[in-house]
Amino acid sequence: MTLRLLQRNADTVRDEPTTSSSEETVARLFEEARDDVYRYLLLLGLPPAQAQDATQEVFLRLYVVLRRGERVDNPRAWIFRVAHNHGSTIRSRESSLVALEPLETVLHDSQEDPETKMIDQERLARLHQAVSGLSRQQQICLYLRAEGFRYREIAKILDISDSTVCEFLRRAIGRLRKEMHA
Repeated sequence: MTLRLLQRNADTVRDEPTTSSSEETVARLFEEARDDVYRYLLLLGLPPAQAQDATQEVFLRLYVVLRRGERVDNPRAWIFRVAHNHGSTIRSRESSLVALEPLETVLHDSQEDPETKMIDQERLARLHQAVSGLSRQQQICLYLRAEGFRYREIAKILDISDSTVCEFLRRAIGRLRKEMHA
């Protein structure tokens, strides 16, 4: 019994720095990336309530992984990879497809001037129409690129090749240019 108690206390001492460090790391990453992950899950087609739950699940999984002492080299890419996989799993379970969340909820409008706001709304409507004409993969690649991910990171998140990411983005950007300048 004493051996078990000592072992349990040793485990607690060993785990405490990891737990505290893990909690701090996850809390910091949650504050930094929560909104981006939520918007990404909306882009995948999850309804807002499911996207919120899935966002929390992603960070819970990160905590569990860090608590186990596993190493995560690029936490932001890892978070989006897990969000992508989890969001895809949720969507595949549903029999009916949910329409993509409008870009207005994904993008922020910070202009106060009414004239500028109206011009921005018109541009946003044209952009929304142009983006809705892209394939789902192109939309996802474009979003992840806008979030600052490199091609290699996007490929890893989506489990596709770098060249496929490059091609999706090349086609998406070309089509957007054509639509926006038409």
